[in-house]
Amino acid sequence: MNHLQSIRLLEKSFLELYPESSLAPLHQFIGELEQLKPQVPACENKDWYKDAIVYSLYVDLFNKDFAGLTEKLDHLSQLGVTCLWLLPILDSPMKDAGFDIKDYRKIRSELFSLPDTSSPAEEQKRFRDFLDHAHQKDIKVIFDIAMNHTSMEHPWFLESRKGLDNPFRDYYIWNKDTEKYKEARLLFKGMCPSNWEKDGDCYFFHRFFEFQPDLNYRNPQVLIEMSRNLAFWLSQGVDGFRADAIPYIWKEEGTICENLPKTHTVVRFFRAVTEFLRPGTLMLAEACQKPNDVVAYLKTGDECNAAYHFPLMPQMFKAISMESAEPVKKTLSTEVTPEIPADSQWFTFLRCHDELSLELVYVNEQDRAYIHQNYCHQPQWDFRVGEGISARLSELFKKDVKKIKLAYSLMLSLPGTPVLYYGDEFGKGNDEAYYKEQIQLSGKDDTRFLVRGKVNWQEVENKLCQPDSFEAQVFGYLSNMVKSRQKFKAFGRGQMKWIEYKNNALLIYQRTLENENIMVMQNLSATDIVCDREGSVGEKDILGQELIYQNNTLVVPAHSFYWIQL
Repeated sequence: MNHLQSIRLLEKSFLELYPESSLAPLHQFIGELEQLKPQVPACENKDWYKDAIVYSLYVDLFNKDFAGLTEKLDHLSQLGVTCLWLLPILDSPMKDAGFDIKDYRKIRSELFSLPDTSSPAEEQKRFRDFLDHAHQKDIKVIFDIAMNHTSMEHPWFLESRKGLDNPFRDYYIWNKDTEKYKEARLLFKGMCPSNWEKDGDCYFFHRFFEFQPDLNYRNPQVLIEMSRNLAFWLSQGVDGFRADAIPYIWKEEGTICENLPKTHTVVRFFRAVTEFLRPGTLMLAEACQKPNDVVAYLKTGDECNAAYHFPLMPQMFKAISMESAEPVKKTLSTEVTPEIPADSQWFTFLRCHDELSLELVYVNEQDRAYIHQNYCHQPQWDFRVGEGISARLSELFKKDVKKIKLAYSLMLSLPGTPVLYYGDEFGKGNDEAYYKEQIQLSGKDDTRFLVRGKVNWQEVENKLCQPDSFEAQVFGYLSNMVKSRQKFKAFGRGQMKWIEYKNNALLIYQRTLENENIMVMQNLSATDIVCDREGSVGEKDILGQELIYQNNTLVVPAHSFYWIQL
């Protein structure tokens, strides 16, 4: 999308959303973008995200502050990370781990270990210094930005609640009763009884917690102000954004208020802003929806560059438990996962800062019951009355190194850009102390806090120095897989072809791109599988593993895998 195309898309999107509104505020905003553009660093490789290894972390929980994170960039480079996804860093009361934002232009002061009296200029310099260090190590940086809602402590909302005549009243969705948007489902079932919260004589609308009021995008000023926030951070040097909760942005009476046509128009406006300022900016859709609905944010090529493949994640766990290739193969079939444009990309993950989600938007009741039964090893891990499991990767697999390796092999060799969750690279477990601490702070029994928590680096580094420790084994195997993957563009960009085999516990596929041809064989079962096809495919695979033969036929050991270059 070139400069002129971006301007046309901004105008077209604005008119679709606000046909009765003056274009003057838009043209003023475009003028601001023109002035800002020379300050925004250029991006040489526009589709860099296709080859990325993404690492997701909370700055303070990972290593105290940005200085601590900078100290650990060598650890991340050693692992093979090429992109950092910073979980919420913007100023927040921290009632929802930072997704409740009260200032979109300010990073929380404690993440710099600066006094409260520090100036915004000093904080911005510290952040730019961190970005420079990351970029010098060829690590790009994206961060979370909640586009659907703010904190109750945001200045806009504080003004909004003052009365009907306040100019910020229309920045949020207020009503005299709770009769509007009744078809909108409860996202936090068991934690929030309603999408409406009483405040004075009126109610305000929220899709998430009651301290996170939804923004009113029917007000064109809200769209422009939120776009200004994106522009500001691009001028600071960030490489992209994880656009949080975008399916809920636009509301209409008589609908479920999800994935509405004008939601896509808003997202196109945001994308046009980023393309205007810095082509190659990643817009990553956080859309917990069925693949057909998620693809809608990718298929036109002018909304998001990438999106999470939420349905694939639980099916990888199901496949390992069932010892069957079918859950993965069915999920990646066109019946479930539609084709996406060549410039787009799925982001895949095993674990993240949230629960192992089992929402019915992408699993059925049978899957939900099966996965819950086989992986919710503690009643405390239950999330939203059976809709998820709050547990880290090592806990889900009961610290079985072979199963953890197998799960990573699936994620790293299937199509998409892989996302690693901080601490999982050395088998971090659930954090009971942090969970209890956050209940006190937030007033919510949110079991997702179990999968967060601080890293004790002294303890971790001691374990990593012991080759036989659980932590060192997980880290060693994972870093080897990541670095091996990076040698072949086929994993991030290539085609995939299933290879059928009579034993459904053996999942085989080829990843191909130009002259690269890699066969991946994964034994999902607890017993060795002897392939019936004769012939040798070499002595070692690209991971450096010795290939095992029996009577000139290949043997794939239980819960093991090969990545073989053909």
